[in-house]
Amino acid sequence: MDARTAVKEITQGKISPLYLCYGTEKYQIREFVDKITSRLVEPEQRDMAVVQMDLAETPVELVVEEAETLPFLVERKLVIVQAASMFTAAKEGGKIEHQVDRLLAYLADPAEYSVVVFIAHGEKLDERKKTVKAIKSSGQVIPFMPLGASELVQWVIREAGKRKCSMGQQAAEALISSAGVQMSTLSAEVNKLCLFAGEGGEITADAVAKLVARTTEQNIFGMVEDIANLKLDRALNTFYELLKQKEEPIKIAALIARQFRIMLQIKELGGQSYSQQQIASQLGLHPYAVKIAGEQARKFSRDQLAQSLSRLAELDFKMKSGGIDKVLGIEMFLLSLGA
Repeated sequence: MDARTAVKEITQGKISPLYLCYGTEKYQIREFVDKITSRLVEPEQRDMAVVQMDLAETPVELVVEEAETLPFLVERKLVIVQAASMFTAAKEGGKIEHQVDRLLAYLADPAEYSVVVFIAHGEKLDERKKTVKAIKSSGQVIPFMPLGASELVQWVIREAGKRKCSMGQQAAEALISSAGVQMSTLSAEVNKLCLFAGEGGEITADAVAKLVARTTEQNIFGMVEDIANLKLDRALNTFYELLKQKEEPIKIAALIARQFRIMLQIKELGGQSYSQQQIASQLGLHPYAVKIAGEQARKFSRDQLAQSLSRLAELDFKMKSGGIDKVLGIEMFLLSLGA
């Protein structure tokens, strides 16, 4: 089941006694758990009816005991369990021994008066585990993966709408370019922009530029974009701004190299007919970052990217060994791209 269908069922009062939420998007998982909590338990009852547990610290049999214990003064209780190692290939961080058979027995016959939400932060479930097979048979298993590039833009626009502000695609893309792709960060920035615009106001790209500070990584992203468009004066200005912010030149060079490496990898995988989503999964990147880096990569040949990476590797060695002034070395590299 996907998250949208699950939320629709929860809104209609169709709540399963078992959920397994897995994936890399922690913000979406948190929103989903909040949705169940608000639908299941009144705010004044949550101290008694909502229990948080972590299998890195608590044996799973205690989770089962909690779920089997009748709720106090409420119709149903909610048990939220951090449980990555129980359903994924993640290694157990602590030294807790779990009686997995107790969990399997509960999954086969869950209590009607408890809703247990297992949370596993990881890209994949370990399909070999009996626990995964058991919860798929008797509960709802919901993936929470990064939104696609266009989906993320539309999500930002909807977040502004929830706060009674309007935001167009250009402003949403400008926000993602400045703040990055983490949904929790984007939500906080949208909130700030809506406070600035006021109820019924419009958030513009200019407002984003004035109010949202770029992260170092996003500045590097913009610098590479300027390099790709042969706007070397702007790329140098960004570099000087990073220096004013006390960023280390070696770190800046490493981030530039990372972006060129990503562009080369995208170009090679794209040449093998990989889709944008497949490339994102292969490289461990957000689909939006793949989309933008792919657009940048089209402005370079494969040889240009490979040569730039080779020059950056040589520059890194010289900077670390004292063979060249760090600032001068990056300036010379940036200027060489326009030659």
